[in-house]
Amino acid sequence: MLSSTWRRFKLVLWGESPPSKHERILLAKIDWFILSYCCLMYFSNYLDRSNISNAYVSGMREELNMVGTEFNKINTIFTCGYIVGMIPNNLMLQVISPRIWLPCMQLVWGILTFCTSVVKNVEQIYAIRFFQGMAESSTFVGTHYILGSWYKPKELGKRSGIFTSSGLIGTLFSGVLQAAVYKNLNGSAGRSGWRWLFIIDGIITLPIALYGFFVFPDLPRTTKAFYLSDEERVLAYERLEDIPVLEQAKSRPLSWSLLRRVLGRWRWYACSLLFAISGETESFGSNNLMGQWLKAIGGYNVEQIDFYPSGMTAFAIVSTLVCATWTDHTQVRWPVLVYMSIACIVSAICILVWSSPTGLKFFAYYLAGASYAGQATTFAWANQICADDDQERAVVLASMNMWNNVVNAWWSIVFYPATDAPRFRKGAIAMICVSVATLGITWVVYTLERREWRRREVDGVPFEKADPRTKDGPTEKERTSIAKD
Repeated sequence: MLSSTWRRFKLVLWGESPPSKHERILLAKIDWFILSYCCLMYFSNYLDRSNISNAYVSGMREELNMVGTEFNKINTIFTCGYIVGMIPNNLMLQVISPRIWLPCMQLVWGILTFCTSVVKNVEQIYAIRFFQGMAESSTFVGTHYILGSWYKPKELGKRSGIFTSSGLIGTLFSGVLQAAVYKNLNGSAGRSGWRWLFIIDGIITLPIALYGFFVFPDLPRTTKAFYLSDEERVLAYERLEDIPVLEQAKSRPLSWSLLRRVLGRWRWYACSLLFAISGETESFGSNNLMGQWLKAIGGYNVEQIDFYPSGMTAFAIVSTLVCATWTDHTQVRWPVLVYMSIACIVSAICILVWSSPTGLKFFAYYLAGASYAGQATTFAWANQICADDDQERAVVLASMNMWNNVVNAWWSIVFYPATDAPRFRKGAIAMICVSVATLGITWVVYTLERREWRRREVDGVPFEKADPRTKDGPTEKERTSIAKD
């Protein structure tokens, strides 16, 4: 009885085990070496990215004489660099070994993090953050491209969730780290606590990059990883080619035909629009609204202002992991976007009603952490939709994040300026609007995906082959509905 319960729990938590012992060993190896590096890389990425918010409320604003919306401009300039680097970074993975390219980009942003510790004015931060954004743009979509190259759809959601959570852990750790640094190192060697934060972040980042040079396995067809035998290297790509539709996804030379394929299908437009809008539900967390609110209303010391917003990040991690596990078990992605949209609407309403008690506002900000659950699910969904064209998949994944950051470049200045603290009325209204829009766009992507299934059925492709890389395809209820259509 106990053994049967454990097996069912394990099935839901980690999915069905591969049928052969050799594949189980291979999956364990790539889980360890791919996820360990990607998660550590993304952890340091978010640590370096979120430290600017923690530094701002921990003395940087006063020391650099920052006024008005200069903090928002730092985020906007970082986003501009992120946008510029997005698609080139992902296409470089088609040309240069990911084992070389990704750690090199990490070394670049680690060095730039060190540079931030010695800035004398906000203009120097502007320049550093632009180039840091270019380097850091390699990580998120690059890793989702790598994950989609190694894993089947029923394995992909939870791995994407673990990866996304590692970035959130970086954010969580950044707040805790800044509080500890401010308490123990502020004034040491003549440096402010916020400057020590950037030094420690850089020290954490560089060894992770060196680890990537040694252990990252590249792609299944090109891997030369020392820990994989010749048989395992062959199995790594053959296990994905068991499904005939995946034959179309084999690597091909870069050419202008890629542009025709991308622009001639619905996938690029719909998936890009989905994350461009749904990604803005993360605005409460990405702009550290809770920290700015606590600082503006007074009554909280620096350690509390750094530490209390960690509750939002903790809830984001739990939401991401639970939702990612559930989507792999059910092979249905869209309900996660519905969950996060409703949570963000409730959160925004609680914050918008300014007469609400402080405890309810704490609850509202923490609930807004649900918005991060959509990251892993949206990119796992796009990986699955585009699985039959490797190059299109690389462009679509990069474009999703690129268009989201195009919106990010001006979104925080318009709706979340630091001068609006502590109320952020415009921001709360904007959150309700983007959450409702996310619900609508989710329905559009779901409908277009069903239409593609239906077209494949008309073309004579069986349902079990219609949904790339998965034997499940649409559910039995969806099959009946599509047949009626």
